[in-house]
Amino acid sequence: MKLQFLGGVREVGRSAVLVNESLLLDYGMLTGNPPQFPVSAPTPEAVVVSHGHLDHAGVVPALLSGRDRPEIHWTPPTQELALTLARDTLKLQGGSYNCPFTENDVKRVTEVSRTHGYGESFEAAGHEVTLYDAGHIPGSAHVLVDDGETRLLYTADFHTTDQRLVAGTTARPDADVVICESTYADVDHDPRAEVERRFAESVKTTLWEGGTVVVPAFAIGRTQELLLVCAAHDIPCYVDGMGQGVTRMLRRHPDFVRDADALQRAAGHARFVSNPGQRTRIADQNAAIVTTSGMLSGGPAMTYIPQIRGNPVNKITLTGYQVEGTPGRSLLETGSAEIDGRVMPVSARVESYDFSAHADHDGLRAFLQSYENARVLVGHGDRCAAFATELRADGFDATAPELGEIVEH
Repeated sequence: MKLQFLGGVREVGRSAVLVNESLLLDYGMLTGNPPQFPVSAPTPEAVVVSHGHLDHAGVVPALLSGRDRPEIHWTPPTQELALTLARDTLKLQGGSYNCPFTENDVKRVTEVSRTHGYGESFEAAGHEVTLYDAGHIPGSAHVLVDDGETRLLYTADFHTTDQRLVAGTTARPDADVVICESTYADVDHDPRAEVERRFAESVKTTLWEGGTVVVPAFAIGRTQELLLVCAAHDIPCYVDGMGQGVTRMLRRHPDFVRDADALQRAAGHARFVSNPGQRTRIADQNAAIVTTSGMLSGGPAMTYIPQIRGNPVNKITLTGYQVEGTPGRSLLETGSAEIDGRVMPVSARVESYDFSAHADHDGLRAFLQSYENARVLVGHGDRCAAFATELRADGFDATAPELGEIVEH
């Protein structure tokens, strides 16, 4: 089996792995200004997309811009999420970069789309492929690829611990080679129940003091998790941005969430912001506002934060990983954020909560116990080489491929 790593190694973003020059696993972007794309433009016979986040699915429509029309395989939620992201990317692109796909490319996606449930084997570019629940977001999948000689497990993003929205992965299919993510390979998450308790207490304290809490959250997965948390702790909340549409969509796929009834109750508990003109008034409300973008790089959050930033009673609770160079990272490190092109000081309190949907160090090691005899290729992380070194010290055949590298097995 021949593997070429076109992105997503020794970095978090633009995941793309070409298998046997014919089957592409993921095709994402690395968010930034400008964003970065995989290092080459492959022409695969088929594509399998692990899940609907930008760094894995963000530039899939670009694969349809030429004469080739590779089939695209994914779960039903991943298809809908990828299309939502593609339309949003087209809408948001400005003069800073040229979007690598067009509206026509996005329309073509549905023509070549093939959806699959977990555990259903299918043929793609001459390979037998099976998707397994990865426990990351609804519809996320481990991808098992069998070319008749080698069984490859591409973990993509995964979590081994239950979240309110999705249960942790329990799938451990046999494999000869494992491409394993390592986003939090050097971190141990606090117990989720403890993180949730601290978050709820902090938000309730601010509301009791008469303040407003802006909760920047990724639209896909994180927004719905936080709506479930707010409902469980009876925290009054609004939801704004792309997360509204994603929440409605996920309610149409009850088989891909842990508790469909709980998600329905959480959506009913939240107030959906239907009119952007409401935002100024909502910013003065005694409530939590769950809104995109999760890294403050745009979206309604950048309307709410200027409104609440000057009052130290108010609070901004960051709930996800803040990529270096984003306004969210700057806010955490400096207490200031770039808003509408100007760096503004923020007097509101800023807190960070680890609601990660990725396995931590212990979760990764527990998962890999099932693959002690497999070859492990470490990717999707800032310290891939260090984790591979740790694994080798414990007897694993582990390496960390470099960008563009070809690995044969």
